[in-house]
Amino acid sequence: MRKIIGIATSVILLISVAHVPAAMAQSADGYPARPIRMIVPFPPGGSNDIMGRYFAQYLTERLGRHVVLDNRPGADGIIGTEIVARAQPDGYTLLVASAAHAVNGGTRKVPYDPINSFAWAGTLGLGPSVLSVHAAVPANSVKELIVYGKANPGKLVFSTSGGYAQFSSELFHHMSGMKLIVVVYKGGFPALIDAMAGQAQINLGSLIQTIPHLKGGKIRALATTGARRSSPTPDLPTIAEAGVPGYEANNWWAVAAPAGTPAGIITKLNTEIARYLKLPETLKRFEAEGVDADIRTPEEVRKMLPVEMAKWANVAKVANIRSQ
Repeated sequence: MRKIIGIATSVILLISVAHVPAAMAQSADGYPARPIRMIVPFPPGGSNDIMGRYFAQYLTERLGRHVVLDNRPGADGIIGTEIVARAQPDGYTLLVASAAHAVNGGTRKVPYDPINSFAWAGTLGLGPSVLSVHAAVPANSVKELIVYGKANPGKLVFSTSGGYAQFSSELFHHMSGMKLIVVVYKGGFPALIDAMAGQAQINLGSLIQTIPHLKGGKIRALATTGARRSSPTPDLPTIAEAGVPGYEANNWWAVAAPAGTPAGIITKLNTEIARYLKLPETLKRFEAEGVDADIRTPEEVRKMLPVEMAKWANVAKVANIRSQ
C-alpha cells in the first residue's frame, strides 16, 4: 500500500513539474492581458522619458494593450526604481533604467539590489551627452570656457541632474580645473531649462533631450561626451579632443521588470526590444538624436551592470564625487 501511495505521489509530482513550463509559456502567450505601467524614475522631458515614450508607443501598437508611462522622479531615480523592485512580478510594471542606475548602485546605498532585484529584458540604446552654455557666456569652445571659468572662479553655475549626469558633470568639473557651482536638479530637463533661462551658465545633459533646443539660440553646444563625434552633430568635437584629454562618458537605457517575473514574459519583451531596434524608423529616429541602437540579452545586461557600477565607483573615488 505504501509503495502504491509513493508511486502515485511521484506521478503527481512529475505531472505538476511537467506543467510548470507550460504554465509559464501560457502566461507569456496571453501577455499582456491588461495595460502595462512603465515607470520612468525621472521627470518628463529627460532622456529616460523620451526613450521610454518611444518604446511604450511601439509596444502599445505591437501588443494591442496600452503601455502607460508613469514618471516617478526623486532621489536621483531611486524612488521610481524602488517602486518597480517592490512591484508584483507579473510583467505589468516595467522600469526604464539608464546609466544613473549603475551610478547609484556603485556609489551609494540603495533600498534594492541594483542587479538581482530586477529581471532585465534588454537594452534600448546608448548615446553621449552634450556640454552646452547659455548664450551670454563668452565661450565658443571648451578651451575658451575653461579660460573664462578659471578667470571667474565660483561665479559660474553648472546645472545637471543626479546620477549619471551628475557624475559625468562632476568628472568634467574635476578634469577641467575650473571652480564651478554645481547644482543638481531632479531631472535633466529642469536642469536644461534653467541653463536656457540663464539661471545656470553651463549644462551637461543627454544629446537626445538637448538637440531640439539648440536651434532656439538660448544655449550653445560646445562638445559631446563620447569617444567619437556624434552623427547628428558631426561639427561638435568630443570633450576629449576639445581640451580635456581622457574625458569620456556615455549614457545607456534599458528595460527591466521586478525579479521573479516569468521567464516567458522577459523573453517576449526582449524579442520585442530586438525587433523594435531593427525597424528603419527606429534607427532613423535614433540617428537624428545621437543614439546608437544597442541590442543586449538579459544575460548580457546582468554582466554589464557590475562593470558599469565599478567604473562609476572608481570615478567617484578619483574625482572625490559624492551623490547628493
